[in-house]
Amino acid sequence: MQADHLSRMPFIDALKAVCCLLIVAHHLAIYGPMSDIAYPLIPTLTEWLREYGKLAVQMFFVIAGFLVAAKFAPQGLSLVTTPIRLIQQRYLRLIMPYLAALTLAIGCAALARMWIQHESIPAAPNVSQLLTHIFLLHNLLNQDVLSAGIWYVAIDFQLFVLMILLLWISNQVHHQYPSLYMLSLILIISLTTASLFFFNRDCYWDETALYFFGAYGLGILIYWSSASNHQILWLTVLIALILAALAIDFRSRIAVAGSVMAILGLSRYYGILGSNRIPGYLTYVGRASYSIFLVHFPILLVVNAAFFKFLPHQPAIHLFGLFVAIGASIVTGILLFNWLEARPVTNHTRMLLPTGFIACGLLVMFGNG
Repeated sequence: MQADHLSRMPFIDALKAVCCLLIVAHHLAIYGPMSDIAYPLIPTLTEWLREYGKLAVQMFFVIAGFLVAAKFAPQGLSLVTTPIRLIQQRYLRLIMPYLAALTLAIGCAALARMWIQHESIPAAPNVSQLLTHIFLLHNLLNQDVLSAGIWYVAIDFQLFVLMILLLWISNQVHHQYPSLYMLSLILIISLTTASLFFFNRDCYWDETALYFFGAYGLGILIYWSSASNHQILWLTVLIALILAALAIDFRSRIAVAGSVMAILGLSRYYGILGSNRIPGYLTYVGRASYSIFLVHFPILLVVNAAFFKFLPHQPAIHLFGLFVAIGASIVTGILLFNWLEARPVTNHTRMLLPTGFIACGLLVMFGNG
């Protein structure tokens, strides 16, 4: 969800905006009492969002792979020479708005617990949760999450690290053996295929990048193929790969990833990525999609709790509350985007955010005890 030089293209930003809003709506449909009360007014939409809204995250993985390939290996040849520095930069870009949003999430959950009791409200954090969330290890170490959907951040970071290391290895080999200039392509195709046909079929791996590399790798490969002289041929090969994976084990998440891959490839082939016909507000939401994604759950908690405690339990009122939650999530996310994502992070902020996150977590933890 992070921005880079290609994510400013309006079509990609529009896709990111749609993905983000689908995920927000999905969480609104499954968390909190408002969706249950409003259910009689929108039963079909609520059921669809609960069942299929989560698939939008696959779109983000494909887009992320597409953008990483564009930046670090635009012609299929690795430009990565300093992997540790790139990994550090990525971590800081992810972690700063993430820590700000988690601090908000801890506070909002504490407020919501004062008003209502509901299974969707996270409990007060413990020290292990706080530390593992800082280092994006909450998935791997099986810690309860402090906000819905943040598993994505940890997986996104794992995918980026894996991609950068593969590109660095191929760069090193290429310098020693110039004839192996296609090594990066071979490595990415191999890992993408392994993910599609093996890792993604076994939920044992779903806390690791290997499970999701199928979608991420499709984004990388479609960027490379759309930059080649045989674009349609490569697109056909990739579609055949996806169809084979689905024939062996049909997974809607892979079908969605394959569809987005084809859309990106065709959009670049026909020059649609830079289209100026996309509404400006949609591209702006797309640019702020990571921040909106991060803050929407704490906003959802507070709006749910407030409407449930202080207003009549009537479907029309709580349907309105769902729209209030979506609007407040967008506004708060844009504010976070302008504060942290759209400008360089200072050393002061790098110290303040982790300290504030830990302090807020400890305050709530001891206050709850």
